[in-house]
Amino acid sequence: MTNTKPHPAHTLLNPPALHDPVRFGYSHTAAVPAGTGLVFVSGQYGSAPDGSVVSPDFAAQVNQTFANLATALTAHGLDLSHVVSFRAYVVDHDVTKLGPLAEAIAQHWGTTPPTQTLLGITSLAMPDMLFEVEAIAAHP
Repeated sequence: MTNTKPHPAHTLLNPPALHDPVRFGYSHTAAVPAGTGLVFVSGQYGSAPDGSVVSPDFAAQVNQTFANLATALTAHGLDLSHVVSFRAYVVDHDVTKLGPLAEAIAQHWGTTPPTQTLLGITSLAMPDMLFEVEAIAAHP
């Protein structure tokens, strides 16, 4: 297996028979050992403390979203390295949004990003929202 790195409570594996997904900002598989606690984080978006969207800029929303995800995990004594998987929702997705997203993922997870599914959608809960993630983290 390539790109194998143990995390606090899970292991990411990218089988060599599959393409290398790291440059796209995800890993193919994650294993969580029995007895590991899981933390489920509901949809986080680029919100300020009052719930308003921080910026109309996609990249700014992505960065704030991951900061908010980190804050949510901190409440459980975890950080972004504990994220096993996340689902990303991108409003009006096109390939130009992949660059800012991949950059943010690389900034937060380096060469060991969690598993991820990206969904292009038409809208989110509020009209100004362009990006949202929900995540599963493993608690050692």
